[in-house]
Amino acid sequence: MLLAFIKQETEKLRNNRIIKGLHLYSFGLLRRIYDWVISWAYSKYSSYALFFLAFCESFFFPVPPDVLLMSLSISRPKKAWFYAFISSLGSVIGAFGGFLIGYLFFETIGASIINGLGYGPEFIRVGTMYKDNAFFAITTAAFTPIPFKVFTIAAGVWKVSLSTLFLASLIGRSGRFFLVGGLIYFFGPRIKTFIDKYFNLLTLVFFALVIAGFYIVKLLA
Repeated sequence: MLLAFIKQETEKLRNNRIIKGLHLYSFGLLRRIYDWVISWAYSKYSSYALFFLAFCESFFFPVPPDVLLMSLSISRPKKAWFYAFISSLGSVIGAFGGFLIGYLFFETIGASIINGLGYGPEFIRVGTMYKDNAFFAITTAAFTPIPFKVFTIAAGVWKVSLSTLFLASLIGRSGRFFLVGGLIYFFGPRIKTFIDKYFNLLTLVFFALVIAGFYIVKLLA
């Protein structure tokens, strides 16, 4: 099934006719899901919703938890660190759900998720990245346009070690969410526009610092 999937997606790329499948944007469904996610910011169960959203987004849900994380943090800046922690916890635990789908249920569930959301070419690209350096690929997953669910499902398919998945997810996802939560904690609601506009640059700087830290530790070891 995996070989057939890769062959099919490669053929699409060769013919430059990448089909996005049942893309949620086409029917306005993603916007309704987005609004539904935002509505949880006004619920007394918002923290539970944030955890559940981060958990599910790691293997199938289309809307990233940043949406609810930012809404909650802006409304309660003093709890921004807590919300970042909740997001990180849910996302890291959810990563194992994606791994399980890729490892045991790719033919029945995983391929449907990847194709249904239109990420076939990205899935193949991630598989190539895993052959080079799985830890680096997963760590940087939080800072790339490729959804995290593609990385977690691919981790199961390409049999990435669970320790690598856990540690890389912990560093990458926590880095992403604590970056957002920290900016809101220190600068308040006015930082939202700045985050929206310069998030890619911020994450690039953050990741460069992480890599530099690893390099320094290696030199001192």
